[in-house]
Amino acid sequence: MRAVVQRVTRGAVRVGPETVGEIGRGFVVLLGVGQDDTAEDAAYLAEKIAHLRVFEDSTGKMNRSVLEVDGSVLVVSQFTLFGDCRKGRRPGFSTAAGPDRARELYVEVVRRLEALGLPVAQGQFREHMQVEIVNDGPVTLLLDSKKLF
Repeated sequence: MRAVVQRVTRGAVRVGPETVGEIGRGFVVLLGVGQDDTAEDAAYLAEKIAHLRVFEDSTGKMNRSVLEVDGSVLVVSQFTLFGDCRKGRRPGFSTAAGPDRARELYVEVVRRLEALGLPVAQGQFREHMQVEIVNDGPVTLLLDSKKLF
């Protein structure tokens, strides 16, 4: 499972003219699910996201988590994180999970983030979305549940 985690002052997702998810301070997480991903990958990413210490403390040091700053998380499905661009000019997506499995694990990440006490907004799975991200810093991190060491 892969995630692009961006520290934001705000984020929003629109499907057509409707805003379907919106947050203030926190993280926008673009989440991709691979064929070999499991519930353990979802658990790992949710824990990692909730406890990343990238918000500033009183001394200006990145030392606080999204939980500690009462932030929110906006999770957006992003199968293109599994795009393989090594050959040719069009990415291949053969390592991305199929839609049913991807939705299941996407929902598992959201459920686990909520269980940790985070307010979570979402995009709409398998819809064309417009994502607004006001990156703070900028701070952008790449997480991959298969690259633990």
